Amino acid sequence: MVLLGTLVNGLCIIVGSLIGRFLSRIPDKMKSTVMQGISLVVMVLGLQMGFKSGNFLIVILSIVIGAVLGEWWELDGKLNSLGLWVESKMGASHKGNISQGFVTATLIFVIGAMAIIGALDSGIRGDHQVLFTKAVIDGFTALILTTTLGIGVLLSFVPVVLYQGLIAIFATQIDRIVPNELMDMFINEITATGGIMIFAIGLNLSGMIKIRVANLLPGILVCALIVTGLYFYHQYM
Repeated sequence: MVLLGTLVNGLCIIVGSLIGRFLSRIPDKMKSTVMQGISLVVMVLGLQMGFKSGNFLIVILSIVIGAVLGEWWELDGKLNSLGLWVESKMGASHKGNISQGFVTATLIFVIGAMAIIGALDSGIRGDHQVLFTKAVIDGFTALILTTTLGIGVLLSFVPVVLYQGLIAIFATQIDRIVPNELMDMFINEITATGGIMIFAIGLNLSGMIKIRVANLLPGILVCALIVTGLYFYHQYM
């Protein structure tokens, strides 16, 4: 079954989030310390991913152009409005948690080599081991994030399943059409660009600064276009 690894990954996120929801009633002082610890880990993770870039100019252009597009489209405001609407339907007591939890968890779960390589392995070879490993990691991460960011973390299973599922379904075509060199470059630069956004999330969680991370999300698409353009430019020039 091509989607087995992806479905298990989504299920682990749901289960981890639900368990974390039950553990969310911890004292505020403890929750604050846990949040600070999570923010430090997220910042280190973002930096580690950011250093994957082979050409940091690509990351800079992706972030800058992505930020312009995000501000133009007002993604952060629209996502917050969606989060408030969901909260009103769910009767959530802490406003803003759903949108913050959703964006934070989605970036952490989707960006990175494991999501792409694992989905390709599932689709091409029927090997789900990478996604099974990712599922366990994501499940525990979802549990921890939900204790502080709320049930919005659970909703991140939707983009994770869609993203990895599409890659798995079209894995054979992707493997045949996309050269290995382009795929490696794509993974490295997307990981690095996403890592910068994850570092920004860590700063937000720490309370040091407020960055509209959702408005940076178009940078992922910009990065993919730049990498593809550069690859074919070097191939034919």
